[in-house]
Amino acid sequence: MYDKKQRYREFSEKEKTMPIFSKGWWMDAVCRDSWDVILIEENNEIIGALPYCFTEYEGIKKIQKAVLTQNNGVLIKYPESLKYDTKLSHEKKIMNLIIDEIESLNINRYQQYFHYSITNWLPFYWRGYSQTTRYTYVIEDTSDLETLYNRFNSNVRKNLRKATKQLEVREDMGVEDFYHMNKMTFDRQGIEIPYSLELIRRVDNECSKRKVNKIYYCVDDNFNIHSAIYLVWDDESVYYLMSGSNPLYRSSQSLTLLIYEGIKLANRLGKKFDFEGSMKENIERFFRQFGPIQKPYHNIYKEFNTKNNNGMGINLSGEL
Repeated sequence: MYDKKQRYREFSEKEKTMPIFSKGWWMDAVCRDSWDVILIEENNEIIGALPYCFTEYEGIKKIQKAVLTQNNGVLIKYPESLKYDTKLSHEKKIMNLIIDEIESLNINRYQQYFHYSITNWLPFYWRGYSQTTRYTYVIEDTSDLETLYNRFNSNVRKNLRKATKQLEVREDMGVEDFYHMNKMTFDRQGIEIPYSLELIRRVDNECSKRKVNKIYYCVDDNFNIHSAIYLVWDDESVYYLMSGSNPLYRSSQSLTLLIYEGIKLANRLGKKFDFEGSMKENIERFFRQFGPIQKPYHNIYKEFNTKNNNGMGINLSGEL
């Protein structure tokens, strides 16, 4: 019997350039059984794919961004040595085939964030989809730490000097303790944490099996924990996935120190460092001070049915 998801899992393990957030095992961890995949095959080879998380609530079926998943959209394999116009034609072909499959799923809503490497969304536009632009920040070359440090904003360098004098960076924190620290950040803002400890344990377990994760945290001389950061990586990038800080120690600049540890980790691994971005002005300003490059990426969405089962209209802003 043809097992599409298992075929995709095997495919994703072999594809070195595939972001971690599109790997089959990542989808298993964050979505459990609530995910599937569209596969486009040619000569028994996968040339395009779209893994997706799905939900159904009160008769509304939708594809949406999975929790803790920065991007999760169209994946395209390109033949070697394509001319630019041929590359665009190839993208149009694959995307249209994927769109055909999306629109056969009988869903009410579609929304995904595409990886920033997907710059062409015209085939979706031509098929009636909408787009908003989002941003991440990426340090593309982490090979020279001295050069990177000199590119930091003067405030970052000052805060790093302050934090280094007061704090020690450790990496022996368990995932339960990290979740407690992470929850503090949401509690301070009066927001319910959007994922469970069980989900974080699943993610941590799968990442640990593959040795693609690291928790760093900061303590002072009295062993008070100031902040913690959770990093994951794939073959190309280290990602700033989650963090948490004790509000009693926000002035210690511990998070600045931990992000620098993440950048140094990317340096040792020979990878990019992806801040995962934020559309919040204060967070964007903080990330930007580390000297990364702004990377736009597409939020693609479409509403297929404007009435739910009660006859009420559905409002789709593109931010699900």
